[in-house]
Amino acid sequence: MTQPAVSRRERKKAATRQAIADAALQLFLEHGYDHVSIKDIAETADVSTATVFKHFTGKEALVFDQEESTDAHLAAAVRERRAGQTVIDALREHVLSTWLPIAAHPQSAEFIRLVNTTPALRAYAERMWTRHTDTLSAAIADEYGVDHNDLACAVLARFVLEVPVLAQRQEDRRAAVEEVFDMLANGWHPPAAATPAEAH
Repeated sequence: MTQPAVSRRERKKAATRQAIADAALQLFLEHGYDHVSIKDIAETADVSTATVFKHFTGKEALVFDQEESTDAHLAAAVRERRAGQTVIDALREHVLSTWLPIAAHPQSAEFIRLVNTTPALRAYAERMWTRHTDTLSAAIADEYGVDHNDLACAVLARFVLEVPVLAQRQEDRRAAVEEVFDMLANGWHPPAAATPAEAH
């Protein structure tokens, strides 16, 4: 499907939003989240505080500036997948194409540390994770014509969103993502080193 052309006004708006988010993240990493104000961010991005609030609801949203698009892309990965492609394979492809580049970013470790050491950001991330889970679960449920509260759809959505967390700890992240999705597609089996007693 051909995407509609983006107007110059929309491109400028998106560029301003990104400049604000980039300035905020750099300040947060350099000085700590709690020691940076909206005014500091506005001055660094060379915009007014009103412009900052026009694009973002608050400081937390400046850190997770891709939240809305992440939600939309998760649903689109399911609803707009190729003919014949399974839901799990579509989500596998989505995670590989979107998360791996983020994980490889030079500031990835600093970003994770910032979130994990800032209570307000940890709480916001948990709420965001719940929203993403609900969005993805609903999209999966719609594909199978079942209620949005269907447990199987909720379980799949939850595990898919945990894949980056699990893969982050592995040396070969791509292989880890593939392995987890293979488990989701084919079922979990005991590790090869399991004893006979553990295997039953």
